[in-house]
Amino acid sequence: MLSFFKKLFGPGTDYKALKEAGAIILDVRSPQEFDRRNIKGSKNMPVNTIQREISNIKKWNKPVITVCQSGARSSMAKSVLKNAGIVVYNGGSWFGLESKLRS
Repeated sequence: MLSFFKKLFGPGTDYKALKEAGAIILDVRSPQEFDRRNIKGSKNMPVNTIQREISNIKKWNKPVITVCQSGARSSMAKSVLKNAGIVVYNGGSWFGLESKLRS
């Protein structure tokens, strides 16, 4: 199933379609940042905790879209998840992704 997502969503990813197909939005900002505002339905897991949560994330058995404030932390999280064999996309900033999901 995950290879299906890799083939379907390459460069120029349609994040809205990816989300509708079951991808999990993983907001890697701090809990305080997440509590101020976030994408509805997203999960919060600060970037510095990603490595120790790999086994739990794998249990989701779904593609992951990482987001943060600007895209830097989500890029770091993407690298960690990708190296662990998880299908992952860097959604960049949560605000930018939220806009893409609405359009």
